[in-house]
Amino acid sequence: MTTRSELQDILRFFTQDAKIPLQIALPKVKDLQKANLVSIVKLAAADVKTIEDIFRDEKTAKQIISAAKRVSKKRKSSDVSSTSPSKRAKKIPEGEPLTPAAIERSLALPAVDADVEDLMKVSLHTNRAPLVLAFAVTLLKYTMPSQPLSSRLSLAQAVVSANSRSKAVSIGLEKGPSAAEDGWGLGQPKVKVMNRAIHTLKRWGYNAEEGMDASNQASTLQQSLAKEESVSESSQADLSQSTITGDVEKEPALWGLDLESMRSSSKALHTEKSTGGLPIYTAQSARGYLVKSFSSKSSIVEGEDSSKKKTVTPAEKERNLALLLSALDQLHSSWAPYISMEDLDRRSWSWYVQVRPEVDSGVAGWGGKGEVKLSDILNLRRKG
Repeated sequence: MTTRSELQDILRFFTQDAKIPLQIALPKVKDLQKANLVSIVKLAAADVKTIEDIFRDEKTAKQIISAAKRVSKKRKSSDVSSTSPSKRAKKIPEGEPLTPAAIERSLALPAVDADVEDLMKVSLHTNRAPLVLAFAVTLLKYTMPSQPLSSRLSLAQAVVSANSRSKAVSIGLEKGPSAAEDGWGLGQPKVKVMNRAIHTLKRWGYNAEEGMDASNQASTLQQSLAKEESVSESSQADLSQSTITGDVEKEPALWGLDLESMRSSSKALHTEKSTGGLPIYTAQSARGYLVKSFSSKSSIVEGEDSSKKKTVTPAEKERNLALLLSALDQLHSSWAPYISMEDLDRRSWSWYVQVRPEVDSGVAGWGGKGEVKLSDILNLRRKG
């Protein structure tokens, strides 16, 4: 039976090694499972016709098999599994199919039950990009509550990429217009996240609750109702009026489009701008970036040998992320009932700017790390 880590591994293989867009690979997972091909080793041993029958394209089939053989050859000289114990423990229960609900659960972010007093004492060590990612993922719980976690992670990563490129241009590491400014993604729907316009791809037919049992559906409904209650009255009125007049339909799940990759790939292939086979920001990559990016401030040795670091375990980093997300959730939930979603979106960026780690200016500070105090985040909560 396919485990959660194996599912993540095969999707990572398709997007990173085989260069198959996630929106193409994801719908094929069930067919691959039926053919007993949900592993890189089995894909490497498969014949072209079998893969072609699933992906409906001979070139794609050969591309997948070639990549699987290459990856398998590299792995033969290493351990059978290099996955951390904490990730190996996250398995999809036996008998559970690879449904959208199972995929969403595989992306679940760490959570912790911590008092505000305890959070106020926490200081983390990180760079700015993952902090932007954490802010954006949390914000989207309130501004786009109907979007599944996979979509929120993808959209949040798109924000990080856009922000990083803007910074790179401002300090001279990049030149010229962005892919969006250059016309890539033209005609694709856009959403605003942390004051940035993000081009998206609609995931038609994707139902994050497919495969969810009745108890989980009830829990999801309760969470959705709780989120709706946190939206300001004015926003609810606007939404209700739009629904009555028929102007608003349930928004499908979204992917954040990777326009820079689209432009680079197109240039390499000497093709024209198009909207076929669009590259996206994967939820798995965004989650992986989050869980490994936050060390405890106490893990940094002060003094002359400040470059030395104490060993920080993956479990500690996951707990640090959980503490950060808890503080960010308390910040956003304190304001959500009193301001519009548009205002919450704008404020989230300003809150990030106030608490982000201090780094050197210019190129010297690119990728630099610093301290993030959760007390600074919590002190931004709405008073009264």
